[in-house]
Amino acid sequence: MLTLHGAGVGNGIAIGVAVVLSREQPDIPEYSIKKNQVDDESLRFSAAITAAKQGLVKIHQELPSDAPAEIASFIDAHLMMLEDPVLAEEPIRTIEQQLCNAEWALKCSADKLIAVFKSMKDSYLQSKSIDIVQVVDRVQDNLLGIQESGGRDFNQDLEGRIVVTNDLSPADTVLFRHRRMAAFLTNLGGPISHTAILARSLHIPAIVGLHGATRYLRTNDVLIVDGRSGVIIVNPDQRALAEYHEHQEEEIQLKRELATLKDKASVTKDGEPVTLLANIELPEELHEVKDVAAQGVGLYRTEYLFMNREPPPDEEEQYQAYSLVIKDIKGPVTIRTLDLGADKQVDGGRTESGKNITNPALGLRAVRLCLNEPGLFKPQLRAILRASNHGPVEIMIPMLSSVNELFQVLELIDQVKHELTKENQRFNPEIPIGGIIEVPAAAVTADLFAEHLDFLSIGTNDLIQYTLAIDRVDDDVNYLYDPLHPAVLRLIRSIIEAGEQANIPVSMCGEMAGDPLYTRLLLGLGLRVFSMEPFSLPEIKKTIRESDIASLKADTAKLLGISDPLTLRQQVEQMNRQE
Repeated sequence: MLTLHGAGVGNGIAIGVAVVLSREQPDIPEYSIKKNQVDDESLRFSAAITAAKQGLVKIHQELPSDAPAEIASFIDAHLMMLEDPVLAEEPIRTIEQQLCNAEWALKCSADKLIAVFKSMKDSYLQSKSIDIVQVVDRVQDNLLGIQESGGRDFNQDLEGRIVVTNDLSPADTVLFRHRRMAAFLTNLGGPISHTAILARSLHIPAIVGLHGATRYLRTNDVLIVDGRSGVIIVNPDQRALAEYHEHQEEEIQLKRELATLKDKASVTKDGEPVTLLANIELPEELHEVKDVAAQGVGLYRTEYLFMNREPPPDEEEQYQAYSLVIKDIKGPVTIRTLDLGADKQVDGGRTESGKNITNPALGLRAVRLCLNEPGLFKPQLRAILRASNHGPVEIMIPMLSSVNELFQVLELIDQVKHELTKENQRFNPEIPIGGIIEVPAAAVTADLFAEHLDFLSIGTNDLIQYTLAIDRVDDDVNYLYDPLHPAVLRLIRSIIEAGEQANIPVSMCGEMAGDPLYTRLLLGLGLRVFSMEPFSLPEIKKTIRESDIASLKADTAKLLGISDPLTLRQQVEQMNRQE
C-alpha cells in the first residue's frame, strides 16, 4: 500500500480504478534553415497558430449548454494567449534573425514567457504559466503533426475511473465532461491554477501537483483519492477501504447539511454576525457567488483585463467590465486596483521607460507600478469611480508598504474625482477606500494606515510569504509556509486591533479565510469579515454557526502564547473538535 501527497483541489473522496493517460512530451527539433526558406517557415508557423485557434473555437462552439462557465472562459483565455505578440509574432522574428525552424523559435519565446510568469509574486498569476504550456503544446502539436488528442486515448471508457494525466487543459475537460470520471490526478497544477478551478466546477475530487503521478501509478491500480487532504492511497488494504467508505458517507451527509444553510444567516451561536464575501476574477464567476448566497464580493481581481494584450484596456472597457459585476451583485463589490508587476507586461519585464526588472517580487509592482505609471492607473480609477454610480463599490489598494504611498494614491483619487465632477460624470464621491495589508511593514504600522482608510483587508497569501521569507510554490521550501507561525498570528492580531481602534472594518481575503481549520481561530482573534473562493463559503458558514465567540476569545488568547508551530496546530485542531 503506497501513499502519495499532492494539493487537494476538489472536495470529496473517490474510490476507483486508475486509467493513466500519459502524454510523452515530444522532443523539440532544432535545426538551421536557409534564407530562402524563411518565408515558408514563417507561413508554417502562422498556419500552426491558426489551426490551434480553430481547434479551440470548434471546442467552444460545441460546448454543451450545461457546461460550467469556467470552461468557456478558460478557452477564451487560451485564445487570447494565441494573440499575444510574444507567442504569435516573436517566433517569426526569431525565424528571420536566427534562421531556425519554427518549433525551436516557438520554444524560445515560450520559455521566456513562462519564466516571466513563474517569477511573479502573485501565486495565482504564477500558476498561469501552466496555461501557456497548454497553449504552446497545441501549436507544437500542429507543427509536429501530432494528433489533437496529444497521443492520449480519449475514446476509452472513463466512467467511474480515476484519470491520471500530466495536466488537464480546458479543452481536455470538455472531452472528459460527459465521461463521468470519478476523480482526476495531475502531475502539474496548484491550488489556484485553472486545472484546480476546473476540478471544482466539475464537483469531483481532484489532486494536482503530484509531479510523478504518471510514473508511479499504473492503469488498473485501485486508488483512494481524498480531494480535501490531497492524499492518494494506492492499492489500499481492506481496512483503509472500509475507513474511506465511511468517510464517503460522511461527505454525502455534509453536502446535504451545507445545502440547507444557503439561506440561513451567517451568525455565531451567541448571536455575533459575520460577513461572508466571495473572491472573483471573471464576471463569469458571478453565478457561483449567487449559488452560495455570498453577501457581496470582497475581492474582485482586475488583472485579467490587462493580461496577454497590448495596449492595456482603456477606461471605457474597464468601466463596462466593472459595471457588469456591480449591476449583477446585490451586495458591495470591492475592486482591487491593478496588482501587476512590470514583469507582467507583455513586453516581458520592462517598464514603459524600458527599464529592466531584476526581482519582480520585490520590485516595481502593484501600487508601486501604478504610482510610477499614472497613465495606467488613472484610467482604472476613473472607470471604478464611474462604475460606482451603479451600486455599492469599494476601492482596495494592494501591497502598500508606507503611508506616503497611501497619501499619493489618495491625492490621485482626489484629482480623478475633480476631473469627473468637471465633466459632469456621475459617481459616488464618498466611495470607501481600503488597503490590503500584505507587507510586514504595513502590518506593523497598520494603525497608521487605519487613520486614513475606510477599511483594511488582510492578504494572508503574501503576508505569510513575506513574513517567513519563503516562496510557497518552491517545492524546496514550501514546507515552511505556515499560517500558524506565531509571527503570522501576531501580525494578524495587530492588524485586527488597529481596525478596532480606528473603528473601521477589517476583512481577510487570502486562502486562510476559506480554510475551516482556521475559522474559529480567526473569530477568536476578532475577524468578522471573511472573503474567499465561493466553493469554500458553505463550510465556513457552517463552522461560524457552530461557534461561540466568548469561549473562542479565551481559547485564542492561550494559543498566542504557544511558540512551537506544531503544538499550536495541535491545539487549534483540538479547539475545533471541542466546539
